[in-house]
Amino acid sequence: MKKSRKMLLIIFFVVLFLFIGGKIIIGNIVGNVQNISVSMPDLSNVQDGNYIGEYLITPVHVKAEVSVSNHRITNIAILQHDNGLGSAAESIVYDVVEEQSLDIDAVSGATVSSKCILKAVENTVEN
Repeated sequence: MKKSRKMLLIIFFVVLFLFIGGKIIIGNIVGNVQNISVSMPDLSNVQDGNYIGEYLITPVHVKAEVSVSNHRITNIAILQHDNGLGSAAESIVYDVVEEQSLDIDAVSGATVSSKCILKAVENTVEN
């Protein structure tokens, strides 16, 4: 009986340690993401066409295809989005096309994926 209590106590503390460690790591990732700047590329010299760019913020990786016509972004397709729970951030591309801006608020609960998608879009026409 005592042995099973001891084992349960050990399991409890291991799970607690992993939970706290995970929260600290995720907090650091989100905190670092806030410091990444995103700026809208100058599209005045960009030829019409489709451009592919990507960005990685560990553990999120995004590869996007941006369609440009008449110096405007007309479509953004997410080709690859490796994420944890950040798939909701993919809706941010509609705001980018509508606003013609990368100065878009992150999707709540998907901050890292939102920032990664915006940086991938920025990188498409800059490369």
